[in-house]
Amino acid sequence: MSAVIHTQGLEKTYAGKKVVLELDLEVRQGEIFGFLGPNGAGKTTTILMLLGLTEPSNGTVRVLDMDPARNPLEVKRQVGYLPENMGFYPDLTARQNLRYVAELNGIYGNEADRRIHDTLNQVGLEDAGDRHVQGFSRGMQQRLGIAELLLKDPGLIILDEPTLGLDPDGIRGMIELIRQLRDERGLSVLLSSHLLHQVQQICDRVGILNEGTMVACGSMNELINQKTAEGARLESLEDIYMHYFHSAPAARRL
Repeated sequence: MSAVIHTQGLEKTYAGKKVVLELDLEVRQGEIFGFLGPNGAGKTTTILMLLGLTEPSNGTVRVLDMDPARNPLEVKRQVGYLPENMGFYPDLTARQNLRYVAELNGIYGNEADRRIHDTLNQVGLEDAGDRHVQGFSRGMQQRLGIAELLLKDPGLIILDEPTLGLDPDGIRGMIELIRQLRDERGLSVLLSSHLLHQVQQICDRVGILNEGTMVACGSMNELINQKTAEGARLESLEDIYMHYFHSAPAARRL
């Protein structure tokens, strides 16, 4: 499969401190890639470089075969980004919020109506389109955020903690929606999260970032059932994650 994201030796330095170090990252066409790591690992900084919102200090980055530092506007047109904290106009309806976003992306009239109708249906908000967003639950807001991304028919979406704050039913629905977007639209997804069980359920491949460095990357089958230097077997994504971050529970388990 061709790569929709490809970085080589990617680095970012702030105030003399390297927060991303020699990062080689590849996200393939049509896959869901899990991007894992604790706070401060460099995930958000990497995403900002992918979107052209900050320039690399070193290395190369290509997103949909474009350099985000040189073509930031075109990257933003073709990449959908759902941040952890979304912003809507609460006194507008879901449909009005989507129309505003459509117009920002140069989509008007009947074409805007069609896309708004289709995206509301796709994310399961077809009966809530004329409700004010201030009355939406967290899960409904997340779905509306994904509808915003779909309006511009992106080739890649980047989701930052999309299940954070959702109840179990909301989590299951969001996971199923992400799968549906991959299977029905052929979308490539970079999913940044710290919720290991959910990542293990949905992702084709996973990369684990620690202090700006990719410490493990591969499919679930490639990562699970590895052995540590001490001969212990890593039987789950949680085992792998804990092993690389040298926590007390990991030490006892290994």
